[in-house]
Amino acid sequence: MSAGNGGHVGPRLADGSLAFELWAPSAKAVSARVEAAEPTALRVDAEGFWSGAAAARAGDLYRFDVDGQTVPDPASRYQPEDVTGPSQLMDPDAYQWRHPDWTGRPWEETVLYELHPGICGGYQGVRSRLEAIAALGVTAIELMPIGDFAGARNWGYDGVMPFAPDSAYGSPDDLRALIDDAHGLGLMVFLDVVYNHFGPEGNWLPSYAPTFFDESKHTPWGAAIDFRKSPVRRFFTENALYWLEEFRFDGLRLDAVHAILDRSWLVELAAEVRARIADRHIHLVAENENNDAALLTEGFDAQWNDDFHNALHVLLTGETHSYYRDFADQPAHKLARCLAEGFIYQGEPSSSHEGRPRGEPSGELSPTAFVSFLQNHDQVGNRALGERLTTLADPKALRAAMALFLLCPQIPMLFMGEEVGAREPFLFFTDFHGDLAAAVREGRRREFAGQPGFSDAADCERIPDPNAKSTFEASLWTADAPDADEWRALVTKLLGLRRARIAPWLKGCKALGAVALGDSAVLARWRLANGARLTIAVNLGAASAFANLPEAPPLIGAPSPGEVPPFAALAWIEP
Repeated sequence: MSAGNGGHVGPRLADGSLAFELWAPSAKAVSARVEAAEPTALRVDAEGFWSGAAAARAGDLYRFDVDGQTVPDPASRYQPEDVTGPSQLMDPDAYQWRHPDWTGRPWEETVLYELHPGICGGYQGVRSRLEAIAALGVTAIELMPIGDFAGARNWGYDGVMPFAPDSAYGSPDDLRALIDDAHGLGLMVFLDVVYNHFGPEGNWLPSYAPTFFDESKHTPWGAAIDFRKSPVRRFFTENALYWLEEFRFDGLRLDAVHAILDRSWLVELAAEVRARIADRHIHLVAENENNDAALLTEGFDAQWNDDFHNALHVLLTGETHSYYRDFADQPAHKLARCLAEGFIYQGEPSSSHEGRPRGEPSGELSPTAFVSFLQNHDQVGNRALGERLTTLADPKALRAAMALFLLCPQIPMLFMGEEVGAREPFLFFTDFHGDLAAAVREGRRREFAGQPGFSDAADCERIPDPNAKSTFEASLWTADAPDADEWRALVTKLLGLRRARIAPWLKGCKALGAVALGDSAVLARWRLANGARLTIAVNLGAASAFANLPEAPPLIGAPSPGEVPPFAALAWIEP
């Protein structure tokens, strides 16, 4: 990593010479070795940066020796032998881009499709699915994290080398080819990045750079990363720029930014990304349990809107345990607030925050500042048995909810398989061994103890072992559901309407309000930028709901004056 002065992070290869740099402020001696050559002793400066140079070429393997401990480069660009092996030098200019003139797409055109690269067959497997994804009307795929993690299987949130695309999915140039293919089809590519913690295996930073972390501040993953430190800030800022510049990703989704305790770095990151890359559309999206509305005016395009999901999940399934408790009371009213104002929790006490206020007022934000979804990796995979909504909800209600979420002005995100009504679970999986594997397995079972269906130890034994290969294999989904064609046709129709009648006028769109129509139905209206009024009514219950509805025939749904039939969605666009 670099010296925190705005310089390059990671290995620098030029004219047959490799420039090393490692921030190891607690180390007494550091050397670097390329392949089988003699080690090169590195010199240290006053800030704890060790540097030097040695002969090298692309493809060579190298390591650091820190006080007798052999470690890979924390800014490694590739780890062909996993996190414990040597780092490999890569030539970032070797790949010849076939679509170098791609400039991306405006944010308002975004329709996201979240996928796990491993479940989809690695980078080559994802490439084989791109045409089908684009044919749906999706405009962007979002890869779950790919930073190198221990083992062959992982969700990606246990990464320890954030610059190294995991070798389990293919080579760095395989990743570039995937992005290149996507751009050729008009698809943007987003990457989910994890800047709030490192995984439990393969992270050597605490041994030679303990001040990378702040032991006085703790997160669910241990000591917080100390973003007050300039080298730490630079490490992660350069990581974001690396993915956007060297791989030409179109956007980043930042995982759990509420666990990044120095919020100023997020604002700084957004400003630098905007300053460095001005010749194409770049999008930044946050996951933020704090519902920090201000961040969405300081360089971030949008936030994942868990409130939207949670209210709809209660309406679709009737589940009110765990964090769904905050949405159990009058969920239709809560959904209405979400459609009209973005966040549901805008400063109200939240049980998931131990009764503390959660959120900030968001009614002045554009609807496109929120990414909405019915499912994602968290909301499916963090269930004990990884069930999808197709196995939990009435299919008629689920189709109505799909219409609401794909047509409303918030930015929609599908989860892989959702477009064909997949019924296979998406389970939590890892590839740890020994004591760590046992700790993850037992911790997973303790997490769900006492929840509905898991009242005793025998019930918890049903929770799949995350480390078993069979758990990963059970999550492989197909398009073989008997109603797959119906789902695909529905999604394609809805996204076609969104593309033709809604997306071109989302910039400047304003909410006109929303109301609950009883316990299970909602009516919402928006003014599009061309002056037209978009009205959506959705009824997720078994009884009809009634309201003052437009008289014109709806774009979707069967006309019935003043009535929203059971398990139905209706939509109108009026001049």
